[in-house]
Amino acid sequence: MSRHRQGLRGWQPDDTPLFDENHDGRLDNDGDLWHSHRVVLQPDPACGKDALKVVDILKGTKPRVPKTWAGLPMLIDSPGWTPPLTKETVEVRVPFDDISTVQAGAFDGVTAALRVNASVHEPLLCVVDVFKVASDDLSLPGKINH
Repeated sequence: MSRHRQGLRGWQPDDTPLFDENHDGRLDNDGDLWHSHRVVLQPDPACGKDALKVVDILKGTKPRVPKTWAGLPMLIDSPGWTPPLTKETVEVRVPFDDISTVQAGAFDGVTAALRVNASVHEPLLCVVDVFKVASDDLSLPGKINH
């Protein structure tokens, strides 16, 4: 997670039974493969105490979104990155046309549960039940390229 003017920026590796990560037409045989999303998160009491939601795009607004924006009325995109995961490591390799735009960035690692609600604005996606924060205090000690 890193700070963003609209909230916390999160990168989420995801293994969902609704996505065919190995592109073979079957949804039931790729549990060891993951895809990812980038999101902007803010607190929302509708998600529960101290929980976060993926920020809604309000009707009539046109925020700047990446080319890989999923087209949903929320700040989420699907960049197509497949993160290599092991029991102890998540490796994040993000291609940038100009790395200088993020070199001063900082990040932290968080594991949490994601609750998916039935309606897109219920809110649809809530980050709940934080299991572990790598720094213990969300101080964003990670540095780009280190």
